[in-house]
Amino acid sequence: MIKRIGAAFVGLALAVPAQAEAPLEQGFAGSLRGCEEWVLNPASWADGVEPFVATVGLGNRMGLVKSVNEAALPPEGLRAGNHYWRINSTDDAGFILVVSDRLPMCHITGGGGSDLQPFVETVLSGDEFLLRWEKMDDDRHGDMVSTTFKNREDARFSMVVSRADSPGQRVDRVQVIATAMFDTSG
Repeated sequence: MIKRIGAAFVGLALAVPAQAEAPLEQGFAGSLRGCEEWVLNPASWADGVEPFVATVGLGNRMGLVKSVNEAALPPEGLRAGNHYWRINSTDDAGFILVVSDRLPMCHITGGGGSDLQPFVETVLSGDEFLLRWEKMDDDRHGDMVSTTFKNREDARFSMVVSRADSPGQRVDRVQVIATAMFDTSG
């Protein structure tokens, strides 16, 4: 009997950290939903951002901010009409979603004191994400991997997600960068 109770407490203790970290998955998944919604459904924000925020589904963990650090900005050519959404996932980690009201793009960065790599991988390999995005290829450079995805709703919308290729490598800097663009050329 005592062994069973002890085993139950060990199991409970091991389960608590995983549940406490779930907000990191939710934050990244919400960032991706926000990216898609902003680019593919401008009507959700054109007359006020309330429908957009509701679709993202993060509630008060997501808020519009006036500016972000340079490390969270998209490449120079995508810095037009930008709006910055801060997504607080935990006390020491979160995501920034940068969108534009002039360009069909979005840019996500994530970082903080928690290792985001396992949570990013869980989202990228999850059924919900893969129903919306098709994996095209991986490109590896050192300890980093960049994966290109094509949106299943509209193949002109593609995204590159760059992150560490294994846990525990990048907690001292930006840990994930995702940039998505809608190709309007044809």
